[in-house]
Amino acid sequence: MKHFGEVLTAMVTPFDQELKVDLSKARELARYLIANGSDGLVVLGTTGEVPTLSTTEKLSLLETIVDEVGDQTTVIAGTGSYSTDASLELSKKAAAIGVDGVMLVVPYYNKPPQGGLYQHFKKIATGIDLPILLYNVPGRTACNLEVNTLIKLAEIDNIIAVKEASLDMAQISTLTRVLPEDFYVYSGEDTFTLPILAVGGQGVVSVAAHLVGVEIKRMIQAFKAGKVEEAIALNKQLGPIFEAVFITTNPIPVKAALNMVGLNVGSLRPPLLNLMPDEEEVLKGIVTDYGLV
Repeated sequence: MKHFGEVLTAMVTPFDQELKVDLSKARELARYLIANGSDGLVVLGTTGEVPTLSTTEKLSLLETIVDEVGDQTTVIAGTGSYSTDASLELSKKAAAIGVDGVMLVVPYYNKPPQGGLYQHFKKIATGIDLPILLYNVPGRTACNLEVNTLIKLAEIDNIIAVKEASLDMAQISTLTRVLPEDFYVYSGEDTFTLPILAVGGQGVVSVAAHLVGVEIKRMIQAFKAGKVEEAIALNKQLGPIFEAVFITTNPIPVKAALNMVGLNVGSLRPPLLNLMPDEEEVLKGIVTDYGLV
């Protein structure tokens, strides 16, 4: 089973002035992203404000993206939640729409034990015929997917990758060493992309690729081609953008930046807020310095 690509963009969900999902803008943004460095799109992730979307909205958005770019790129649906049964049900519906894979976040809030995590992911995996990207982000879920658990999960045929956002390089380095060669480790943070590549990672599930996808793709390809100094130089060049899209809670900055560059994706649903004036000034300065506006 092949990997999902190298640059997967965690796509924002555009909203109109009434904060309804703007499917027309979603089509436009999807086309823009795949024309500008993205190998695939992760729809319904954290960056897509998925907790604020109804099931009807989630399915409509998936149908729209698959219809618009499904024949040109990889579309991965974020279908994981705390509930095993709800995650499986949404994954089945996403499969019927025609997505290429699903992303399953580690169940959050209640801090399931490792055995519970294993059973959760196993039940979903055996209930669908799609490749699966697991998502480990203990800073959000308060629960780490440990190495030994992931080793067991990697034995399940359609669990083929993990998005690692633990920020624990020792854990990530161990994963790339002990997991099978055909199991892929993706960075879940733009600033960790190059370090994770250095220990054997595949690529990144990126927020910054909304703005600099071509450059991120170039950095990854340079590193894999053995042009390490070029990759390091590109990483340094991209550093301010990587930091800018996380100056406050994601996806607040990246949505503001997209609006600044003319890809009008609208505002955010509560409880998220628009950027504060001082944050907006900092972000606009960085975006301007980088030549994006």
